[in-house]
Amino acid sequence: MATISRLFGLRHLRSEPNVHVHLYKRGRLRRSGRGLALWFFPLSASVAEIPCDDRDETFLFHARTSDFQDVTAQGVITYRVAQPDVLAERVDFSLDLRTGRYRGEPLQQLSQLLVQAAQQRAWHYLAGASLEEVLVDGVDEVRARIRNGLANDETIAAMGLEIVAVRVAGVTPTEEIERALQAPAHESIQQAADEAVFQRRALAVEKERAIQENELQNQIELARREEQLISQQGQNERQRAQEASEAGRIEAEGEAERARMQSSAKADSIRAIEEARVTAESERMAIYRELPSHVLMGMAAQEFAAKLRTIEHLSVTPEMLGPMLSDLLRATTRKLEPAAKGQG
Repeated sequence: MATISRLFGLRHLRSEPNVHVHLYKRGRLRRSGRGLALWFFPLSASVAEIPCDDRDETFLFHARTSDFQDVTAQGVITYRVAQPDVLAERVDFSLDLRTGRYRGEPLQQLSQLLVQAAQQRAWHYLAGASLEEVLVDGVDEVRARIRNGLANDETIAAMGLEIVAVRVAGVTPTEEIERALQAPAHESIQQAADEAVFQRRALAVEKERAIQENELQNQIELARREEQLISQQGQNERQRAQEASEAGRIEAEGEAERARMQSSAKADSIRAIEEARVTAESERMAIYRELPSHVLMGMAAQEFAAKLRTIEHLSVTPEMLGPMLSDLLRATTRKLEPAAKGQG
């Protein structure tokens, strides 16, 4: 808004560069332009201020589709004043010279005009389309209808206004219809989620099965290797037993051979001893055969006496003593004869 200051009975107005100011004196236009700063006498002057910057006007309205479903369209219309002189003739933008504010509500008047024009274009489309068509193409179609309609509106053009842009935030049904429409999508999403969970579980089961098969293959391989190990160990044990048996056999044969040799040597020794003993005995027997009977009797008596400890009774009969004395005498005589011959 313009800034108005007082100095005695005069007023000073200072406006912004984006504001177009009209100064009227006695009903005639005296000054016109943007960003003016001027002095005037309030009793004979009037001032109008038209904003020339881009302004946004929001809209929100309800409509009913061809299938009798309520929808809500909301968005923003951006406009600006292209011909402030023309607009000043159609709309009252005069200022209160004491406060610098508008005497009326010109901006609300423009807003109502634009919103009604946009609503008319949007209703014309929404009333001829079904709810499904509106939900699919409604935003783009409503934006195009409003923009083209306002740009070609003769009333708006005649007021010196220019449509800069139209933005539609959305075209939505009522909450009940929206929930009903969302239900199939929710169900589809839930089914997709369930399918994803099922696939994930199936994949987990498949991986678990693969892991179990891998473990089973490992166990089979371990069992096979264990079987090979047991077979090899058994073969080694058998070979070890055969080697031990062969070594034992060789050792037993060696022991038997040594025993046989020892026995043979012992037998040869015994045989040699016995042969020597038999030879000695034979020689002794041969000596005994040549000895007279009384010598043998004496030797037998001597041998017998050596083995007896005591003699309690001794019986000597003439029959035994006679032959013995005869023999002893003959033997003595035989021994004395050579001696006598030697002396003679």
